[in-house]
Amino acid sequence: MDSTPRKLVVALDGPGSSGKSSVGAAAALHVGYRFCDTGLLYRAVTWLALARRVSASYPHAMRGLADEVELAPDAEGRLARILVDGVDHTDDVHNPAVDSAVSAVAAIPELRLALLERQRQLAAAGGIVMAGRDIGTVVLPDADLKIFLEASVEERARRRTEERGIDPKGPDAERILDGLRRRDELDSTRAVAPLRAAPDARIISTDGNRFEDTVDAVVNAIRDAEARRAAETEPSGASA
Repeated sequence: MDSTPRKLVVALDGPGSSGKSSVGAAAALHVGYRFCDTGLLYRAVTWLALARRVSASYPHAMRGLADEVELAPDAEGRLARILVDGVDHTDDVHNPAVDSAVSAVAAIPELRLALLERQRQLAAAGGIVMAGRDIGTVVLPDADLKIFLEASVEERARRRTEERGIDPKGPDAERILDGLRRRDELDSTRAVAPLRAAPDARIISTDGNRFEDTVDAVVNAIRDAEARRAAETEPSGASA
């Protein structure tokens, strides 16, 4: 009998800069899963809308932009690159202008609907860690494992400031903190797919954790879920 653990569908949610993208990617690599950061899709549409001066008040136009965005694998097989017309724009989607506009774009119901089926198709084969803000509640409500990463807004601002090489005591750092607070408010109160942990999600607090500690916690959660699923599916008397 094949004793290889069944590869699961893992939903990994959390607020902005909670570490879900970097932690999810590292954990997926460790367990041999694919990784998808769905936030990149919304960032890509936001960047494209800004570049083409398409207003978020025109939802059908925003939905059309989604069709032009492609997720592509990086050197390690993670779906972590953004292509538009075959050109890599991954670096372009990470800038302050996108940070400021992405919550409003992500709240557009027509856009969320356009991206929903694409995300579900990516997860259909299993063996994937999919990160976002509504994966366990809306995109993949039947995921085998749901994880929600928690971190204080101050800790998340510190991380983003450090990642971007910004003076932690300067005005740019304060703007990052204010921006995260605004985004938390927008994401948690929007009418469509608000940010919240699924009732059956495993909550992992990351404040004060080393990066490796959080990765280990996610890896262990996946391994535990694999073991439980393997035990549930083992034929009766197979170990006799």
